[in-house]
Amino acid sequence: MLDILSNYDVLGAFWMTIRLTVFSAIGALVIGTVVAVMRVSPVPVLRRLGAVYVNIVRNTPLTLIMFFALAGVGIILEINLADPSSPTSVRDSAIRWAIVALSVYHAAFVCEALRSGVNTVPVGQAEAARSIGLTFGQSLREVILPQAFRGAIAPLGSTLIALTKNTTVASVIGVAEASALMKVIFENETASVGVFLVFALGFVILTLPIGVLFTSLSRRLAVKR
Repeated sequence: MLDILSNYDVLGAFWMTIRLTVFSAIGALVIGTVVAVMRVSPVPVLRRLGAVYVNIVRNTPLTLIMFFALAGVGIILEINLADPSSPTSVRDSAIRWAIVALSVYHAAFVCEALRSGVNTVPVGQAEAARSIGLTFGQSLREVILPQAFRGAIAPLGSTLIALTKNTTVASVIGVAEASALMKVIFENETASVGVFLVFALGFVILTLPIGVLFTSLSRRLAVKR
């Protein structure tokens, strides 16, 4: 067991998982916020576009989105996210397309979490914002979204945990994260329960603090009615 851990870069694999999680979480939050604003917009076309995005992305397997990002857009359309002259261009491109795919996929869940948070804001507050002359954008920025984020902390935490675990799908396009390394170890060495438990424990260490943190934040920042 110790020989396996010393011969393979387990910490490096989990560091890749953390990198994928952090950058994808930022991308998903940005995209998801934009789509959530579209879904609560007074413009019917924007509401429909937001609904179409959420329904299509949520019902498409992440593996398919991941493969389409790299093979469809990256290879066939030759849209590179890395310097082609770099000796690590293939690896860098796969990592960046994995981040794009994870961001696009989980943005749909971030959007729904924020929309549920918007629904917790009393209608009277939005009406009061309009009555003092605030535009729709100003009402969102100053009144609705701050409370929506506070009300959506718990589902956003669940989405982040799901994102952390879904980074394992990046292995289908060659990203050397934790699950990909575990597969390599099982192929090259004798499969053992110990190796599986090490990687399972690694993901528990990554996700458990997220759950505790967001549960605590949800209780502390809950909007009192």
